[in-house]
Amino acid sequence: MPESLTLGCPHCGAVNRVGQSRLHDAPRCGKCKRALFTGEPVELTAGNFRALVERSGLPVVVDFWASWCGPCKTMAPIFAAVARELEPRIRFAKLDTEAEPALAGRFGIRSIPTLIVFREGHEVARQPGLLQGGQLRRWLEPQLLA
Repeated sequence: MPESLTLGCPHCGAVNRVGQSRLHDAPRCGKCKRALFTGEPVELTAGNFRALVERSGLPVVVDFWASWCGPCKTMAPIFAAVARELEPRIRFAKLDTEAEPALAGRFGIRSIPTLIVFREGHEVARQPGLLQGGQLRRWLEPQLLA
């Protein structure tokens, strides 16, 4: 694992280089000076996907969801709670499949919720369906930074 990682800013989209040993020191964006980690899942769009997922040196778990989906609504607070626990060892993000159908199609999303873990922009794990907190933590454990 490299000593420094690239991280997209969830506020301005600037790509930052952060020492891996400093991830737990509340790093801030070099451009906008805001926190790189908020303890909340980041909202993904076509405009910020590249900076926050494809260029990220940190693993990113993306929740593909829609507002009309009952299981998605059930999973949202679970996903947010686990984000508060596991950041900054992995970034949590959400992609609204209704607002971003091209991105959902790019990844072949056939059912929601679907979770995908990306490392350096490449899919490394996929899990369709609702997960409870313990199940989500266990599923993510192999993907976490030390």
